[in-house]
Order: sequence, then structure tokens, then C-alpha cells
Amino acid sequence: MTRANKARIKVKGLQPVQVLAGLTGIAFVVAGIVGFTRTGFGDFAGHHHATLLGFAINPLHNTVHLVAGLVGIMLATGSGLARFYGWLLLLGYGAAFVWGLMITGALSSNPVSAAGNPLDLNTADNWLHLGLAVLGLVIAMLPARKQVLIEEEEPAEVSEPIQADRTVTEPIPQPIPQPKHAAPDTHREQAAH
Repeated sequence: MTRANKARIKVKGLQPVQVLAGLTGIAFVVAGIVGFTRTGFGDFAGHHHATLLGFAINPLHNTVHLVAGLVGIMLATGSGLARFYGWLLLLGYGAAFVWGLMITGALSSNPVSAAGNPLDLNTADNWLHLGLAVLGLVIAMLPARKQVLIEEEEPAEVSEPIQADRTVTEPIPQPIPQPKHAAPDTHREQAAH
């Protein structure tokens, strides 16, 4: 198999990773907006006793959702950017999962007890954050549909345009005639000996 000189691989069209990143971003924006309707804007990092589908929220938590959603929508514009968004989700929500385990006391000791609970996390939030970290990994690792493009060579430029009324008077090459020699009959000569 020969390789073309000017072949290159290019991502083809809208990628599934872009769609998934965009939908994830939209879901975060909706969660942030609906969360603000539940908590309002007062006591920004406090404990509100407000929940959204069983997940504890406060205005700071809603702001994080809005920012994560807007970043996801902006990064869904390109295939590589959408994968970068997946890595951001994996790192951010993976860290939030571990931090939530420490806050809720699921780990043997809580080294961040002095920081309090500014995002108002509960056990349900922890499992949601684990799921979002896995979703981030899926987005980051989703393969792209690619297409091999082979660039065609451009035709050589004509130095001077040919005019319609001009006739070409170059001689046409003629085939060279071959001499008609009779090849010696070697079979007869060998039979005679």
C-alpha cells in the first residue's frame, strides 16, 4: 500500500463528543437556574436546607453549576475543546467527590473540617459527583470520527494564454520506421548440423 504525499487526517463534521459536552453544559445551566429559584441569592455559602431532586444546594453551589455549564457550552464548539472539558469535569468533580467524602465523614478522618461545607454537600451529592467525574472521563476519551483527505495536485500554470484565432504550427512527431531485417532461422541451422 502506498502512502499519498499530501494525505492528512482531519476530523469530520460535528462530533459526538461535542454533542455530549454541549448537552452536559446545558444540563448544568438548567440545574444552576432551577437551583437559584429554590435557594435565592442570600447567605451565599450557607446551609439552606434546600434540595434539588434530593441533592443539597446553596447559591454558591448553583453558581458552580452555572459556570460549569457555560464553560461546557463554550468548549463544545470544537472536538478537542470538548475533550478538554471532559478532563476538567473529571478533575473537578473527582476532587469534589473526595472532598465530599471527607466532609460527610465517610473517610476515617476529615482533614478539611476547618474549611466547613461551603457548597452544602451531602451524601447524595457525593455520588452525583462521582458520576459526573465518570461522565467527564467518557467525554475526554470518546473517539472522533476522522476522514483521510488527499489533496490533489494543482495543474501547472500556463505562461501565456492561447488565443482562439491562433493556429499551432508545430510539427507532429512521426514514428520512426523499423528496418525490416529477416532474423536468421536458427532452428534450421541447428537441425542441419
